[in-house]
Amino acid sequence: MTKITVTVGDDTLTATLDDTPAGRDFAKLLPLDLTLRDFHGNEKIADLPRDLDTTGAPPRYAAKTGDITLYAPWGNIAIFYKPFQASSGLVRLGSFDGPIDVLVRDEPFPVRIELAD
Repeated sequence: MTKITVTVGDDTLTATLDDTPAGRDFAKLLPLDLTLRDFHGNEKIADLPRDLDTTGAPPRYAAKTGDITLYAPWGNIAIFYKPFQASSGLVRLGSFDGPIDVLVRDEPFPVRIELAD
């Protein structure tokens, strides 16, 4: 498993990526500077620079609070701050190691995602 950090302003959150093709491929993109925006009142999304390897991923996934996912049809990252029903094309990349309250805000905001030291 790969540890990452997500920095929002002065706050740094830690997360763990899954040891899957998608999780490992996402780690290869890091570091990333993204702008997260709200989607459907339950997740924060941002476009990724390229598609990820989803080999062996289940066709559907039901997101839990704190999950970091890929929505494969659109090629974007989706970080869930509320649980969500099983959805086709949703691929889990990993999850946060603790609370993610700092991500719950109305306006779009910048984040930096990188491998943990």
